[in-house]
Amino acid sequence: MGTVVALAGQVGGAKLADGLYRLRGRDLAVIVNTGDDYQHLGLEFSPDLDTMLYMLAGMANPAAGWEPENETRALQGMLKKLGGPDRPPLGDKSLATALLRTQGLANEHRLTEVTLDFCRNLGVQARILPMSDDPVRTQVITDDGAVSYHEYFTEMGCGPAARSLQYNGAADARISDEVLDALHAADLEAVVICPANPFHVIRPILEVSGMRELLTSRGVPVVAVTPIVGGKALKGSAGKMMSELGREPSARGVASEYLRLIDGFVIDRQDFALADSVRSLGIEVAIAQTVMRSPDERVALAQAALDFARSIREKKAAEVE
Repeated sequence: MGTVVALAGQVGGAKLADGLYRLRGRDLAVIVNTGDDYQHLGLEFSPDLDTMLYMLAGMANPAAGWEPENETRALQGMLKKLGGPDRPPLGDKSLATALLRTQGLANEHRLTEVTLDFCRNLGVQARILPMSDDPVRTQVITDDGAVSYHEYFTEMGCGPAARSLQYNGAADARISDEVLDALHAADLEAVVICPANPFHVIRPILEVSGMRELLTSRGVPVVAVTPIVGGKALKGSAGKMMSELGREPSARGVASEYLRLIDGFVIDRQDFALADSVRSLGIEVAIAQTVMRSPDERVALAQAALDFARSIREKKAAEVE
């Protein structure tokens, strides 16, 4: 077995990454979206990085994976009494990563260094890697203008129609040495794109300068897992956003967003009728249970994705011979 690189964000992506981690441990690197990062009360927040950290450390809140389990709200209550902002809601435990991240960045440590320190201190053997140490900020273009994704999600509740998205800073952002090392590993076995909104989670990662080209040039299977099941997103705004952007809100619609990048696409059993339609795009298809309600189901889906990648690799090798 070789190493595996995953691209991820959100709770669904973190769940599959957790399944991969349970299978591969230190041989997993997860490249995480930072386009949703934001500043609040002078602190640096990285929601997708924290979600991944809590999930792989086994301490995520089952009902809200972006927070640690047994979260409390004493700080938020005091902020409200003092006339401070009540959104976004702040958890007492969640504040620890923001405080240490802010301190680390102020002391000129890279975001990657700070995140890997968190991994070491929480006993996470996999490498959780920001997509870049340079700031990239996703902007949602609405009928009333551009807003940050953080504002769109937290203050607007994803209400306004999304007309397009921009990834400010991506063209100038540099791929970190740690991400380069993971993707250039001689024993790299597969790249897995975890189930997440293709526009505000996966696309920012791909927009980092040189990232898409690096992924396609490595020659290893790139496999994506659908975030859409039965025409609906299990969580988040993916289905709504796809419709507003003029895309088909389906597994096939997501596969279309990854054209010329992925070799294979995993769809849910509910969508088996779409398999031939996805194959018509020139993409291999695997059918599996993609809804992950338990750790065992995370592992099962992770294994299915890795087995699928292996079959694609073997098929390519046979064609060369």
